[in-house]
Amino acid sequence: MPHTPSISRRRLLAAGAAALSAPWAHAQSSWPARPVTWIVPFPAGGGTDAFARPLTAMITKNTGRQFIIDNKGGAGGTVGATLAAKSAPDGYTFFMGAVHHTIAPSMYPKLDYNLETDFIPVGLIASVPQVVVVNPQRVPVNDLKGLLEYLRRNPAKLNYGSAGNGTSHHLAGELFKLQTKTFITHIPYRGAGPALQDLISGQVDMMFDGLGSSANHIKGGRIKGLAVASEKRAPGFPDLPTAAEQGLPQYQVATWYGLWAPKGTPREIVDRMQAELAKALGSHEMKETWIGLGTETPQLQGEAFGRFVSSEIKRWAEVVKASGAKLD
Repeated sequence: MPHTPSISRRRLLAAGAAALSAPWAHAQSSWPARPVTWIVPFPAGGGTDAFARPLTAMITKNTGRQFIIDNKGGAGGTVGATLAAKSAPDGYTFFMGAVHHTIAPSMYPKLDYNLETDFIPVGLIASVPQVVVVNPQRVPVNDLKGLLEYLRRNPAKLNYGSAGNGTSHHLAGELFKLQTKTFITHIPYRGAGPALQDLISGQVDMMFDGLGSSANHIKGGRIKGLAVASEKRAPGFPDLPTAAEQGLPQYQVATWYGLWAPKGTPREIVDRMQAELAKALGSHEMKETWIGLGTETPQLQGEAFGRFVSSEIKRWAEVVKASGAKLD
């Protein structure tokens, strides 16, 4: 007969295995035991930042643990993405990327990361329409019709700032030029924040910005919103007409923001982060904040969010090809 370990021996083996796994299990169940960093791949003041800061503040409040933002701008958000992809998958680094990162594979020939294979999708954070905004002192128009008339009377006179090459700001501008048969010079920045500051100060004429980062500046009168690039008017901005209402029905571009974890992050921690994300986004305070930034709170997490990201990579590849957008 084959030898069968005694009950006492089996118990010793089980106890030994439990002892070995206990520290790892405890590390996951006690997460977070120290501050958690969200890498935001753009400078402060842009759309990613506008959503990241109130959201991490709410999660900090809910968990009693500190969630901090580390701004790492450059190369259309790809510098921060590379850093995040190479971070230790221990649950203490997450990546808050955006639609720009689904455009990047079509704009940058060589990336040091793959959004679909080097990250675990956590969830969608927000989706806001692009908005056509101008400096009212430099561009004396009140609506999209006036802008088009101005562009045709003054060919090649205006420029537009963007968050960088290959971002949705850049592509939104190129699509606008393609659909209206106009020309506007592209000026890439290291993020929407610096571009917005130059728009406000009059260093650039206009932007095709995500409404989240422009919202407070439009309300404050520092810049003028001419149109939102969506099917319907944005929450919190009932007086800002859509491009479709002004004769450009095909001009629809949105900027969305999402959260990822580096590949290899323990499943239990990813699940916990998803739960904290859903709890924060579901709060009355966050819903009101999101409306003020021109959007509603999303409900898209995990594999469903991952499928959405994959579909966006394919969609933007077609847009890049059709628009002829290039790195400046």
